[in-house]
Amino acid sequence: MLIVGGGYVGLFTALRLQRKLRRGEAEIVVIDPEPYMTYQPFLPEAAAGSISPRHVVVPLRRVLDKCEVVIGEATAIDHAKRTATVKTLATEEEGTGAITVPYDELILAPGSVSRTLPIPGLADYGIGFKTVEEAIGLRNHVLEQLDIASSTRDPEVRDAALTFVFVGGGYAGVEALGELEDMARYAARYYHNVSPDDLRFVLVEATDRILPEVGRDMGRYAVRELRGRNIDVRLGTRLDSCENRVAVLSDGSRLPTRTLVWTAGVKPHPVLAATDLPLDGRGRLVCTTALKVDGVDHAWAAGDAAAVPDLTATEPGRECAPNAQHAVRQTKVLAQNVLSSLRGKDLKDYRHKYVGSVASLGLHKGVAQVYGTKLKGYPAWFMHRAYHLSRLPTFNRKARVLAEWILAGLFKREIVSLGSLENPRAEFELAAGTGRHPEAS
Repeated sequence: MLIVGGGYVGLFTALRLQRKLRRGEAEIVVIDPEPYMTYQPFLPEAAAGSISPRHVVVPLRRVLDKCEVVIGEATAIDHAKRTATVKTLATEEEGTGAITVPYDELILAPGSVSRTLPIPGLADYGIGFKTVEEAIGLRNHVLEQLDIASSTRDPEVRDAALTFVFVGGGYAGVEALGELEDMARYAARYYHNVSPDDLRFVLVEATDRILPEVGRDMGRYAVRELRGRNIDVRLGTRLDSCENRVAVLSDGSRLPTRTLVWTAGVKPHPVLAATDLPLDGRGRLVCTTALKVDGVDHAWAAGDAAAVPDLTATEPGRECAPNAQHAVRQTKVLAQNVLSSLRGKDLKDYRHKYVGSVASLGLHKGVAQVYGTKLKGYPAWFMHRAYHLSRLPTFNRKARVLAEWILAGLFKREIVSLGSLENPRAEFELAAGTGRHPEAS
């Protein structure tokens, strides 16, 4: 049994299967480019320093002790032949080319990747926010901008360093903005010539609302809350260009900035296009309500990669939203259906009951809509933390995150930039006389 992807769906499905499979009934192979699963809802807090980066990731080999974990990237899948083409670190070192992994049952859960647009300058200056590496890199970058602003005498360089533009008003963009704005304004107090009021944060959203998942009323409250913190929220506005470190918006604004964070949506993983399985117009796998790939035997999918009909929707033809809430819930049905298929039993349809949505707007601030009840401020922020802590895999990670929150409440924030971690050999190369500057590697 082959599971492609070690994210929400891959990890939780493999966990349930390894617990319920009988001895000798099946072997599970999990393939993912990283040796860990990233719990993405905690990335904003990791970027702000509230949680250690190593505690927002779950090591696959430690958790999936009854599975074979292969660290590599599936580049193509030939389901007719029941084979997957996989590139690993070893194949790159050996120069032997990709390996072929055979399977009997396939569970496709590669997740999604950032959706970018052909905007001039975006590939050169944009910063993503989907991985733990990007989150920590962004934290280091923001703190480095304060150092630049504190040290320069050039007002244009200073203004650009203290202007932070976030594009995308969904969960990722708003929560990252809220946490980093909190952190940056706190850090500014330790610079003698940088005031918290000198920092300028801008949120750019192409539609007329932010955080659509929490409802229109709570979305409007979130806008008021952010604007009350002197955050410039631009609704109905697009990013047209960011060449030469100048963000040009569709409303005619020109914002010189050294920080442009792109969180404007995701798209299906490229491996889906390299399969012989049916895809919809958005490039996702066409699935049944039982989480089988439609019209194909022995192929399953869930999460961002799957277009699953929503049986609870009032409108016909609607599909489940590609979010973490659905992904985690679908794994229960997916694992059970795979077992039922192996054992010749009937399959179960995926049907969810909407509980609500929660979003953080920074420390002690948030919005939520849970079972029809609207929450804001501290109660919503507390609900956000409690919900995601309950969904974090393993007791070990839960305990570590909870301990860090308690310590963070007792002591001051950590505001150290460790940007050199991104180029660990730079100092040695300079000392060895290679002529390379630490920032040139």
